[in-house]
Amino acid sequence: MNKLFKSKIITNEAVTEEIYLISLEIPENIETKPGQFCILRLNHRLDPLLGRPFSIFDHVCGEIKFLYRVKGKGTKILSQLKKDELLTVTGPFGKWYPFPQGDFIVIAGGIGLASVYYLIKKFPKKAHLFYGVRNENEILFYEELKELAKHVYISTEKETSYTYRGVVTELFKEKGKSLSLPIYACGPMVMLKELKKIVNEAQPCYVATEERMACGVGACLGCVIETKQGFKRVCTDGPVFEIKELLL
Repeated sequence: MNKLFKSKIITNEAVTEEIYLISLEIPENIETKPGQFCILRLNHRLDPLLGRPFSIFDHVCGEIKFLYRVKGKGTKILSQLKKDELLTVTGPFGKWYPFPQGDFIVIAGGIGLASVYYLIKKFPKKAHLFYGVRNENEILFYEELKELAKHVYISTEKETSYTYRGVVTELFKEKGKSLSLPIYACGPMVMLKELKKIVNEAQPCYVATEERMACGVGACLGCVIETKQGFKRVCTDGPVFEIKELLL
C-alpha cells in the first residue's frame, strides 16, 4: 500500500559530478520491493509543480535511498537540498521484479543501476551482473557490487585496463548469452531494444522501463508504453514488464 508522508533528508551527496545519492527517513511500516518507485516532491514550491519519480535504490529499516542524475530543473534543486530539510514522499508505486528462485542475470545501463541494486542486495551472491557505463568515472559502487553479486562484468564505451570496451548488450552476448537464467534489466530504451533482439524466446526477461511519470496512479496517462495488448501505463501496469510484451 502506498502512502504520502513528510521525510527528512539524512544525506544527499554527490557520487560523481552529475549523480547523487539521497537518503531519507521513512516510517518503519512502509514496505517496498525491488523495481518499485516513489515520487519525491520539493516542499513549499510551485515550480516545479510536479513531483519526480525515482526508483528505490535501497531500503533498510527507517531509511530509503534514491540514486539520481542531475539533468533538469527539478533534480538540480533536489541536489542542493541539505541534511534535515523535508521532502514530500509518495509511494511505493508500481509492479516489482518477480523474485528469482536461484541465480539470475542483471543487465544495468548507466543510471539504470538505480532500479536493480536493491534486487542484487536482496538476493546476495546470486546475480551475474552486466553493467555498462559511458566511461570509467561512472562506475558506481564497484566494491559493494563485487561483494553482493556472484560475478560482475563491466563495459565502458572508452577503453580501460580492466573493462570490456563497448556497449553492455555486446558484453552480455559474449559472456552471458549461454547462461540459461532469468534476466532482470534496466537502462535506456536503446539498450532494451537491443536486448529484446538477443534474448531467447523461452528465457524470462523482466525490464524496468524509464518513462516520465507525474501522478503515479494511472490518472494522467502521461507515461503510456505500447505493448502487444495495447498501450499500458508504466506507473501502474509497470514499471516492470516482461520484455516480450513490449513493442520496442
